[in-house]
Amino acid sequence: MMSATYYVALPFNRGEDGDLAAGEARECQTSAAALREAARMAATSAGAVAFSRSGDPGVGEFEDAKILRIFGETPSLDALIG
Repeated sequence: MMSATYYVALPFNRGEDGDLAAGEARECQTSAAALREAARMAATSAGAVAFSRSGDPGVGEFEDAKILRIFGETPSLDALIG
C-alpha cells in the first residue's frame, strides 16, 4: 500500500444568499506552504482552511482530513471534515 499526504488550502466566500461556499482548492507541497496560502486566501475572502489528507491514491482510500488551521469564517468543522 502506497501512502501519500496532500496539503491543501481552501478558501470560502459568501454567496448572494449569504451562505459560505468553497472556492478553488490549491494543493501545496508542505504544511507550512498550505498555512501560508490559506492565510493569503483569507485576506481576500470570508475565510480559508489549511488541511492535510493521507492515504493511498492508487486505490482512492484516504483518512479523514486533518485541519491544520482555520482563518476567518468557514463552515462548521463537521462540514469541513465530514
